[in-house]
Amino acid sequence: MKNFLKYTLASIVGFLIANLILFFIFIGIIASVVASSKDKTVKVKPKTVLHIKLDKPIVDRASNNPLDNFNFGDIESSYKLGLYDVLQNIEKAKTDENIKGIYLELFVIPAGIATIDEIRNALIDFKESGKFIISYSDYYTQSAYYLASVADKVYLNPEGTFDFKGLRAEIMFIKGSLKKLGIEPQIIRHGKYKAAVEPFILDKMSDANREQTSKYVNSIWEHYIKGISTQRDISTDKLSEYADNYKLIVSEDLIDKKLIDGLKYKDEVLAELRDLLEIDAKKEINSISLNKYTKAPKKHKQKGLAKDKVAVIFAQGLIQMGKGKEDVIGSERISKAIREARLDSTIKAIVLRINSGGGSALASDIILREIILAKQVKPVIASMGNVAASGGYYIACAADTIVASDVTITGSIGVLGIIPNAKELLNDKLGITFDGVKTNKFSDFIGIDRPMRPEEKEIILEMIENVYDVFITHVSNGRNMTKEAIDEIGQGRVWSGTDAKEIGLIDVFGGLNKSIEIAVEKAGLEKYRVVSLPKQEDPFEQIMKQLTGDVKTAILKEQLGAQYKYYEKIQKFSKIKGIQAIMPYEIDVY
Repeated sequence: MKNFLKYTLASIVGFLIANLILFFIFIGIIASVVASSKDKTVKVKPKTVLHIKLDKPIVDRASNNPLDNFNFGDIESSYKLGLYDVLQNIEKAKTDENIKGIYLELFVIPAGIATIDEIRNALIDFKESGKFIISYSDYYTQSAYYLASVADKVYLNPEGTFDFKGLRAEIMFIKGSLKKLGIEPQIIRHGKYKAAVEPFILDKMSDANREQTSKYVNSIWEHYIKGISTQRDISTDKLSEYADNYKLIVSEDLIDKKLIDGLKYKDEVLAELRDLLEIDAKKEINSISLNKYTKAPKKHKQKGLAKDKVAVIFAQGLIQMGKGKEDVIGSERISKAIREARLDSTIKAIVLRINSGGGSALASDIILREIILAKQVKPVIASMGNVAASGGYYIACAADTIVASDVTITGSIGVLGIIPNAKELLNDKLGITFDGVKTNKFSDFIGIDRPMRPEEKEIILEMIENVYDVFITHVSNGRNMTKEAIDEIGQGRVWSGTDAKEIGLIDVFGGLNKSIEIAVEKAGLEKYRVVSLPKQEDPFEQIMKQLTGDVKTAILKEQLGAQYKYYEKIQKFSKIKGIQAIMPYEIDVY
């Protein structure tokens, strides 16, 4: 018995010690990751090439929490690219005497088309310096080629392929699945184009949805081929013809049609880079990644730190009530950031950077209120990214100036509600029934175990009509248009940036840099600096606060891989409450 107790106690102590050691090892790893994430000045060597791969997800502003991008399988930290950092790096490289050119190595770019468009415009501006841009790929996707087309030379692996076939929009419909499960989606909406509900009630696109989708997809494609046409000196008609034929995987064809400049293996491209850099054929090329170049100091035109500031407030993701986080627009977090910028006398102008398909109508209204208050005391510019639609447009509509890309998805001014009736699923398929008592007629208002009563539907419809009226009133006031005119272009219809400018929903074409320029001009600033809001917490503090949750998320990302985004969407949408002003779907362009 004594031996049993002794061995048992020894096992428990050993287990505790082992776990304690593992804990300290884990903390050590995290501490090293945090330390490596801190800004360390990087010195750029003479005759250096800025190496741009864009193989990581590009968001408007990346999280500074190392656990968000920590790969537990490889025990190393990955990272996301922040668009603003990418743009600043390209601008910095333009005047950096040590950077002689840019080497693009592109394949699949995990970013929206408007984001790619902003980077492309920054590269076009970079070329004004007279420095070279060389692009190489083993396989050009359409989005990668669109970006690569600005290069002085576009090269493809001799055995590589080239994707050029046009754009397609596809929606998955689950009406049949819901019917098999015994779930009836009870839909209440305002706007004939509010297509968010169609996958639940139809088995194909409605005529109205097909019309709007066709219009903005074709608008994006026209912008795409026009951009390539300008840079490659190929007519848009020819480009459309090439896409229709889709025989361009034959590499020699690509040279004849001027789509690329040559077929080269990577070693041959590197040899050309050495010639451009005027270095020996056997000498290693000095190259620096975007991530490292972010830490290289930038030469400032002014001496000292400017007192006046322009605040860029990043609002990206689903709009929800509450605090939110870097990729979720929380009404509390974003409205607080706007309020702080309004009350800070050193902040002379505000740029609200929006990348959102919408969400909670109430949360959107809370944020808009702060925009309206801020607008009364300083310039407020709305900068739209890949998408600023529905609730995303709601929070933008009161800005002094709205800036968007030609290919930004916007509009979707409409409101909807979905109440599932799972009576058949619960009663007939699962054998579950409900019973109870109530004190008043509407004590059981809205239940998923039965169909809505006519009077309940009337109540919800009245709420939705009221929210829609408030929505178009805000847009009417912000855009200086009549409510009737807004209703005409509203109805939940989605627009491309090109069409949105024609109908008055946006003011100027451009990206984040253009928005900052307009803010600076309106505020009458000469010396200024840009600050980012909401303020990000110290990485180590974030880890200590959210260790358990972040570790779980990181492990799920590792296990689910590319499928994690679907899990993440389910989690976000499971938290949706109240009436929604939301885009019908998300758009990826490849």
